[in-house]
Amino acid sequence: MRTRITELLGIAHPIVQAGMSWASSSAALPAAVSNAGGLGTVAAGPMYVPAFCAVLDEMAALTDRPYAVNVPLYRPQSAEILDAMHARRVPVVIASQGGPRAHLARFHAYGARWVQVVSTLEHALKAQAAGVDALVVVGSEAGGHPPANDVSTLVTVRQVLQRVAIPVIAGGGAADGWGIAALLALGADAVQLGTRFLLTPEATVHANYKAALLAAGVADPVLVGRRSLPVRTLNNRFAQRVFEAEQRPIPAEEYDALFHSASLKQAALDGDVEWGKVEAGQSVGLIDSLEPAAALMARLVRELAQATDRLAGMRHAESTTPIPAA
Repeated sequence: MRTRITELLGIAHPIVQAGMSWASSSAALPAAVSNAGGLGTVAAGPMYVPAFCAVLDEMAALTDRPYAVNVPLYRPQSAEILDAMHARRVPVVIASQGGPRAHLARFHAYGARWVQVVSTLEHALKAQAAGVDALVVVGSEAGGHPPANDVSTLVTVRQVLQRVAIPVIAGGGAADGWGIAALLALGADAVQLGTRFLLTPEATVHANYKAALLAAGVADPVLVGRRSLPVRTLNNRFAQRVFEAEQRPIPAEEYDALFHSASLKQAALDGDVEWGKVEAGQSVGLIDSLEPAAALMARLVRELAQATDRLAGMRHAESTTPIPAA
């Protein structure tokens, strides 16, 4: 399938694996996705520079296909991370939580593509004006840090597509080829999946984390921390403690201390799925098995073909049911 994103990024399928701290802060998952024709993404967020450089070198050894690095621009070591990416000519930058304008020229100079993650029309327009090549537009269903406005991917992506000219990757709510087809039909040029790729052997998170995700339903991921930096996480003891705090007037400092008392690392690396932040999107309830990344990619492509064939068949089918007169 050819779209503006597959042409821009040089990938075979309009499928992007989201950069997920700890889960893809290693080479195994992104290399497998890229080798299968999607865009694998290394998550630089939690990494120190030496370990990050080692992962980039491993990526170069494992794949000759395009891949991306997701970097939160607000983090203290982002300058050093960007320098390492520039030195190794990372083909695709996926940036979040910071302005791209100051960085674009030197990455464009060697041919890199810059994709900015946004969750509102306002930020999408600012990113386009800055000169980015494409957007990842995330709705409220997504795991991690979705928008706190509760606006769905369906609505957010469509609103952005009405106002921007650059390619759009839709993120949030998709876990199979049918979901990918739905967002492509909406007008997106590719679809980003995070939670679905968490449930692969290549995702480097604790077995407890994966077990908790497999047991979860669509309503179990909840948005926690609306007074701080909201995160969509499974409804566990930590989430309940935050919800209880939100029912009473407490000082902002006390609330922030409570919210930051738990971390994704606590769940993803240490396996504490009761008190850690077990980040996951609502699509977790559509997933019932671990699946190797290459096999998952092949299935997503098959399902996408089935879904698009169904749409094409609906277009050409003649109805046998008489339409009643007005």
